[in-house]
Amino acid sequence: MSDAPKPSPPKRIAELIQSIRDTTDKLAVDRTSRGDLKIISRTLRELRYAFKVFSPYRHIRKVTVFGSARTLPSEPAYQQATRFGQAMAGHDWLVVTGAASGIMEAGHAGAGRDHSMGLNILLPFEQDTNPIIAGDRKLVHMKYFFTRKLMFVKESDAFCLMPGGFGTLDEGLEVLTLLQTGKHDMMPVVLLDEPGGDYWTTFDQFVRGRLLDHGMIGEEDMALYRLTDRVEDAIEEIMRFYRVYHSMRYIRTNLVFRLQRPLDDALLDEINAGFADILVEGKFALGEALAEERHESELAEMPRLIFHFNRRNFGRLRQLIDRINQRSEIRGQRSDIPDF
Repeated sequence: MSDAPKPSPPKRIAELIQSIRDTTDKLAVDRTSRGDLKIISRTLRELRYAFKVFSPYRHIRKVTVFGSARTLPSEPAYQQATRFGQAMAGHDWLVVTGAASGIMEAGHAGAGRDHSMGLNILLPFEQDTNPIIAGDRKLVHMKYFFTRKLMFVKESDAFCLMPGGFGTLDEGLEVLTLLQTGKHDMMPVVLLDEPGGDYWTTFDQFVRGRLLDHGMIGEEDMALYRLTDRVEDAIEEIMRFYRVYHSMRYIRTNLVFRLQRPLDDALLDEINAGFADILVEGKFALGEALAEERHESELAEMPRLIFHFNRRNFGRLRQLIDRINQRSEIRGQRSDIPDF
């Protein structure tokens, strides 16, 4: 066995690790209570392990499915979740759930073990791991809801919300809040009812009647989610979102969209005319990877849309992504995305 020293981490990584050590040293100086230290210790250990589990799968798109643990296999919502999981696995996406029974089990049953990942919460009731993901290396057990929700949001590329209880509403509203406030990169959110169901249509009516009509949110915020009771529509919504748009990153004062293919001049002119209201200054411009992105080799060759976003109108930002995807579809193909 070799006793050769392990290579040192890159400087940027080493600096962050040292910052963590410095913070822990300050906890001793502050005489932090044992109870508080237990929370910090458990949080750090949970996240370290979760990052380790998810790390090998970062290159694979993932959709998180939220929904009730109490939904029975005989119920239409369970069968809807099964069909959704199967369809997403067919596109080589991983299906992430809370790993328990009900809708979570249904999503995994449809996707199959190979296309499933789980973030199970340790509870004294109703949260046993479902048999599809139990014992799998892609399953993480967590004590805290906040660390679990962080992992759901951090690791996902899309969300599908099925009918559920307090937990489902908590998770769904947190995702929408993060998108509305720009605390997370833009991603598709689908509210999927059972066929003919009214769970999410009732929610949508509340949002429109109580939040939108009373000025608590803006009209543009309604673009942050889509409502349907058809699995086919849910799948199309998610796949269309990444048809041209790939990802986003802030670099200095610019927001950079990485694109699957370049935009033509006519579309760029249309964007500059239709979305100037979200710019601080300048115009939307096409370009290549900026210097700060060049270490991301897998993204280096992608064309860019670069602009000085106001970091305020995130519903409009979602509408911009829709416009890019819509106008770049094959000529003559029907699109259900409305004009804004």
